[in-house]
Amino acid sequence: MDYKLLNILLEATIDTLYMSIVATTIATALAIIPAILLVLHAPNGLSPNRAIFVVLDTITNTLRSFPFLILMVVLFPFTQWLIGKSIGASAAIVPLSIGAAPFIVRIIESALKEVDRGVIEASLSFGASNLQIIFRVMFIEALPSIVSGITLALILVIGFSAMAGAVGGGGLGDVAIKYGYYRFQSDIMLYTVLILIFLVQLIQSFGDFLYRKLKR
Repeated sequence: MDYKLLNILLEATIDTLYMSIVATTIATALAIIPAILLVLHAPNGLSPNRAIFVVLDTITNTLRSFPFLILMVVLFPFTQWLIGKSIGASAAIVPLSIGAAPFIVRIIESALKEVDRGVIEASLSFGASNLQIIFRVMFIEALPSIVSGITLALILVIGFSAMAGAVGGGGLGDVAIKYGYYRFQSDIMLYTVLILIFLVQLIQSFGDFLYRKLKR
């Protein structure tokens, strides 16, 4: 492998990690409040409210059903308005964040719903408010599952970022298409696939490590 190719792959790997980590962080921040509201206002939640629950549930399911490439194209004008450009690694963060947020909403919602009902009822008996139960009881109990789920979300976003390369998103997907597909350089295609596999394995191992630490 020559220096030029090594430099291209290194820059693409950095772009992929940058896009994926930043987008997952933003998506998690966007997902926390909707997830809490879904748990709080669910039919068997702490404060049932069918109207709010149905609206949030419908919005979440609708956004989850969008194929990522279509979502990215649809968001081109919004991305252009928000950051001044619609292609490149930074631009790809916008659709990546929006595309991953509904998935993370479901992850956090499911983790919070798995908390033992007995622990919640014990907190209620001590006079804890709904917010205290959610943040001081449910989130603490559900943290290992949330971390495990966000690890999966980050891996999903890496896959999305590779697809983003098809429409100018940058990163390893862009390199694979530009050099491996259009220029028939199969070795570059192979290298990008191997790097993506390595990144996924590394992130999954780190996520499993955090899960075990928090579970203790």
